[in-house]
Amino acid sequence: MMILKQLRISRQLSQEQLAHMSGLSVRTIQRMESGHKASVESLKCVAAVLEVALSTLNEETFVIDKHADNWHALPLWLRCWFGFSFLHVHPTRRVAKRIELVSHATGFLFCLLGLVSEAALAGGLIMLSTAYLFYLLSWQGDRYGIWFDAPADGEVHGA
Repeated sequence: MMILKQLRISRQLSQEQLAHMSGLSVRTIQRMESGHKASVESLKCVAAVLEVALSTLNEETFVIDKHADNWHALPLWLRCWFGFSFLHVHPTRRVAKRIELVSHATGFLFCLLGLVSEAALAGGLIMLSTAYLFYLLSWQGDRYGIWFDAPADGEVHGA
């Protein structure tokens, strides 16, 4: 339950503090954070302390598992890129595709303005290059399956 760890850390609580406040053992908190099933009573105790709905603790999160074979199969440059998380806390496919779309749109717009100004043409080419870079990164993220979120319905991961 990675969401539990994220919630605990966002509230600046240690596992020991959360265990004490919830009346659970530290080991139970550790098990819950590592994804083991917890009793409804334990979940209720933790949810009450963190002031979240019980359903929030059952939400799935998608994270990069840096110990997985898929992660180690990535080229070094791509691991660095995902490691920097697109300069975002959690790299998501949705964010990468949004950047790609905005870069394409502004790139084409600036290329059209390039008919009037060389500087606009240069900016347009840079934006188009950025768009294609994010397309490549999205494709590689799909190929290696290392997104924090799942692809949208209808989108297929590359093999």
